[in-house]
Amino acid sequence: MTRAVVFAYHDVGVRCLRALLAADVDVSLVVTHEDQPGETIWFDSVARHARWHGIPVLTPDEPNTAETLARVKAADPDFIFSFYYRRMLKAPLLALARRGAFNMHGSLLPRYRGRAPVNWVLVHGEQETGATLHRMVEKPDAGAIVGQEAVPILPDDTAVELFHKVTVAAELVLWRCLPGLLAGTAPEKPQDLVRGSYFGGRSAADGAIDWRAGVRAIHNLVRAVAPPYPGAFSLAGGLPLRVLRTLPAPGAGAAEPVLYWRADRVWAACSDGLLQVLEFELDAGITTPQALNARFGSRALPLINSIREPS
Repeated sequence: MTRAVVFAYHDVGVRCLRALLAADVDVSLVVTHEDQPGETIWFDSVARHARWHGIPVLTPDEPNTAETLARVKAADPDFIFSFYYRRMLKAPLLALARRGAFNMHGSLLPRYRGRAPVNWVLVHGEQETGATLHRMVEKPDAGAIVGQEAVPILPDDTAVELFHKVTVAAELVLWRCLPGLLAGTAPEKPQDLVRGSYFGGRSAADGAIDWRAGVRAIHNLVRAVAPPYPGAFSLAGGLPLRVLRTLPAPGAGAAEPVLYWRADRVWAACSDGLLQVLEFELDAGITTPQALNARFGSRALPLINSIREPS
């Protein structure tokens, strides 16, 4: 039986681990992360699924240590798989897999190598992304491609909605490629990194809205960081504003951005047009147009770029 050590986290980690088990791969060890205090955990637990199947679980802060290398070596893997594991695996660790180490990345490589690919494709207004299974080398997301599965990006998809699509794509591409990997016949296509792109990680501070950027760019930012991510933020009338969901709307913009409301709808007037604000939080308690009207009447609130993320 083929034996594997799996480094995994998040929903992609759960679905791909389950695909390996369904294909009768002997997963002899799972390495995952402890959930971070303060992080919103909206995804499934790799550790829980591994323990349900009686698989030993490690949760080191750093995987590239002598202790972890010894545990992986003792697990005697034919393959090492990395499914949304958050740490880089260095060459000595990768070399422990007799038949190679493979990673699942949440974009169509070589585009959007690096961190947070689902969020970055939305920030840049892409219309398609997907999942890529590729051989691991020490340079991040640079190894030869074994398989890919594309998914469409709808104009109003949020990050979590797109992440669910990419999770399905990851399971599909792994399931399709597994027979060839296990038989040693899977084709591998080298990446042309010159034609690709690389992006770093994102933090809550990256949700700051620049109201000069225009309707389309602001809408893309809002959906890229919508809950369960921290959300896009600004100031409205000097009060902290989180903009959680929007849609571009017909109508003229304003020279100075403002937030205004009529009946049951709220809009942000930008320099080049209107955004309908579908979900928002103002001053930690105002979430409806009726509440806006009750506090401010019919006057519009000036929208100002915030210099720091909301507390």
